[in-house]
Amino acid sequence: MGVRVGTYNVRGMKDDVPALVRVITAMRADVLCVQEAPRLLFWRGRRRELAEAAGMRVAAGRRLGGVAVYVSARARILHAESHVLKIFIGLEIRGMALAVVEVDGLRLAVGSIHLDLDAAARMQHAVEAIALVRAAATRFGAVPVIAGDLNEQSAEPTWRYVAGQLADCYPRAPRGDGMTFTARQPRKRIDAIFAGPGLDVVSCGGAEAVAGDLAAATDHLPVVADVRVTQVTGG
Repeated sequence: MGVRVGTYNVRGMKDDVPALVRVITAMRADVLCVQEAPRLLFWRGRRRELAEAAGMRVAAGRRLGGVAVYVSARARILHAESHVLKIFIGLEIRGMALAVVEVDGLRLAVGSIHLDLDAAARMQHAVEAIALVRAAATRFGAVPVIAGDLNEQSAEPTWRYVAGQLADCYPRAPRGDGMTFTARQPRKRIDAIFAGPGLDVVSCGGAEAVAGDLAAATDHLPVVADVRVTQVTGG
C-alpha cells in the first residue's frame, strides 16, 4: 500500500503555466500541497483549472493564506477545512488548507502550509498547524502529514520543532540533493514533507520532470515523498 505526497510553491501561477502543468503532472502525486495558489481575481477558477489540467482536483483551500490541497483520482476526500492562522499586524496573512483523504485504505490528514519570513510568526503558525492536523487525524483515524514552504532550513528553530513532531521525510529516504530554492540555482532546502507515525518513507526528493520545465514553472522546486503503512513484523 503506497501513497505519493507532494508539495509545490507555484508562485501564484505568474510564470510559465504550461510548464507548471507539466511538472505537476510529472510529480504523479496522490495528494499535493500547494503554496502561493492564486488568491486574487478569479482565484477559485484558476486553482481549479490548474488542478484539472494536471489530472487532479481541489480538495481544500480558500483565498486567504494562498494554500491548497489537490488530490488525484485515486484519493477519496473524506473531509476538508481551511484555517487562517494567527494574524500578525504588518505581516502577510497565513493559513492552512487541510484535507483528510483515503487512498487504497490508507487515511491521511494532510495540511498545506506556507510559513512567514518572520521567525516568531513562523514558530507560532507551525505550532497551530501541528495542532490542527493532529486534531483532524485523531477525529478521522488518519496519519497526520504536513507539507509546504517553511521559509527556513533544517537547522533552524521552526523546522526543528516541526521535525520533532512529525518525521522529516527527506532524511529518512533521500533521493537527490534535496535542494528546493531557487529553482534555477537550488542551494537551500526550504520545502519539505513531514509524516506522522505509522508510515514508512520509501523515498523523498525532487520530481522526475524536464529540467527546463522545472526552471520555468516557478521559483521553487517540488518535493515528492512515497510513503506506505509501516510493516509490522512478528518476533
